[in-house]
Amino acid sequence: MLHPRPAEVPVFLLCGGRGTRLGEIGARRPKPMVEIGDRPILLHIMESYARAGFRRFVLCAGWRAEVIATFFQYFRAMTEDFTIDTRTGEITFHQSGPRPDWQVTVAHTGADAMTGARIARAAARYLGDAEHFAVTYGDGLADVDLAAELEFHLAHDRIGTVLAINPVSQFGHLELDEADEVAGFVEKPMLAQTWVSGGFFFFRRRFLDYLSTDEDCVLEGAPLRRLAAERQLRPFRHKGFWSCVDTLKDRSFLHALCESGAPPWQGPGAA
Repeated sequence: MLHPRPAEVPVFLLCGGRGTRLGEIGARRPKPMVEIGDRPILLHIMESYARAGFRRFVLCAGWRAEVIATFFQYFRAMTEDFTIDTRTGEITFHQSGPRPDWQVTVAHTGADAMTGARIARAAARYLGDAEHFAVTYGDGLADVDLAAELEFHLAHDRIGTVLAINPVSQFGHLELDEADEVAGFVEKPMLAQTWVSGGFFFFRRRFLDYLSTDEDCVLEGAPLRRLAAERQLRPFRHKGFWSCVDTLKDRSFLHALCESGAPPWQGPGAA
């Protein structure tokens, strides 16, 4: 069987969450629509996939889905300069150069559905005949080579692949010597011996058997635990940049990186 190209692999993005720890910034819109720099987190994530050749996106929308729907319905007006003739309604867009060549589906998956239910509901309608699909969260950014992760996924015979990252400690670490004295101090080191999920999954369609459309189906609960217990989940190890937007501090950190002009998740040479 021929392996699919990235352009043939649909990407399901979990976009139904509330940014409860983002205060006023996240109070009136889904967390993926909170801006990093001059555009929503969601757009940064989609651009990361697009740079690797992916172009089919299914946005698993939930709470305040209309914010996401409106953004993509009027995508050009939201992202380009334009002139409108108020008498005729004629609109002239002023962007020169290429525009994203994407197919974007906004899937209404329920305001209170959990992550597993969102994927199951959206996939039932929009997976089509694809044998493989990608899943990620709407609040994580990384400089991972997603095309390489897809190739890794296609090369093994397990159902799923998960991006494995080394987290950064929340605290400074003390190095103690045999005399019970502090011999060194490392401020918030990367925990090189610890691996956690960084999202950015790839699955074979058989994974749908592990999910349920029931509202309380949580991806990170029984589905992934069962997949791991059956040795059907392989890690794609990533030691590069990874961060998520969980708090205002996270958002400020990523916003500053974006303002620096060289956000690491865009990769070398990206605009």
